[in-house]
Amino acid sequence: MTQPVLEVENLATHFFTRDGVVKAVDGVSFKVGAGEVLGIVGESGSGKSVTGFSIMGLIDPPGRVVSGSIRLAGEEIVARDDEAMRKVRGKHLAMIFQDPMMTLNPVLRIDTQMIEAVLAHDKVSEQAARERCIEALSMVGIPSPAERLVAYPHQFSGGMRQRVAIATALLHRPKLIIADEPTTALDVTIQSQILAEVQKLCAETGTAMVWITHDLSVVAGLADRIAVMYAGRIVEEGNVSQVLDVPRHPYTRGLIGSVPSANPLGARLKQIPGSTPSLGRLPKGCSFEPRCASASEACRAAKPDATDYPDGSRVACFNPYSLARAS
Repeated sequence: MTQPVLEVENLATHFFTRDGVVKAVDGVSFKVGAGEVLGIVGESGSGKSVTGFSIMGLIDPPGRVVSGSIRLAGEEIVARDDEAMRKVRGKHLAMIFQDPMMTLNPVLRIDTQMIEAVLAHDKVSEQAARERCIEALSMVGIPSPAERLVAYPHQFSGGMRQRVAIATALLHRPKLIIADEPTTALDVTIQSQILAEVQKLCAETGTAMVWITHDLSVVAGLADRIAVMYAGRIVEEGNVSQVLDVPRHPYTRGLIGSVPSANPLGARLKQIPGSTPSLGRLPKGCSFEPRCASASEACRAAKPDATDYPDGSRVACFNPYSLARAS
């Protein structure tokens, strides 16, 4: 079996505030292989984005990675200092943000920014760097890439700016890309086009991708596997059909059931009762227990460990739905 591109093991990222310790990520583990897309889903505040920023080494005080391991192509990157991480980011590890203007400087032309990104890691001529930029823009479906390269960000639509951000992330053919809800602000048509391009690029280049989103419909058509996060932990993981068609964790079932299209026309929208707990005051037992209809005494006493199933899925629950019960 080939070595995974990304291996995250028992990752814990905490924020130390005046009101106490906020356990934004608390014991997260997963792997991503070459050309594979892992979708991380969950409600706002579940720890999805903090997981992505932890992998990128972009957690600033009062937060820090307190324990765990992050291996990129077999090499540990958690303990690396800022200078060492700068050599990794962009070259081997890239991130696409929700707002493309977090990537693009509004007062600089696209070619200035993209060429600088190439030259920051590779000693090539400016002309060679320019040709690589044109190729990257073409890969993400931007028409007339040589002409658009000399434009400013404000001369692009929102969808085109996001394509430029994706092209910038692809300049060095990184081993891994972290995508933090990059299509949330785009209309459905543009979103669909970008998702198709991303899926194609991962398959062609072998780049692994972690796609962070709250939208189940996006990962249903894009991801190979799904990890469901709740209160800083992964509660269920498996391939798309396992998680969406036969969910075992009550939270996953609640998420799927609350999608409008999953409810009969005219019927009241299903909801998960209650609200997510404060990450600074998590309960002793399972964090989902106060909202769970299947909770038992075991759920209140301790946090469940993840159980591996023969079909390759994992579920952290004392009372998971069996395949028969899930159907």
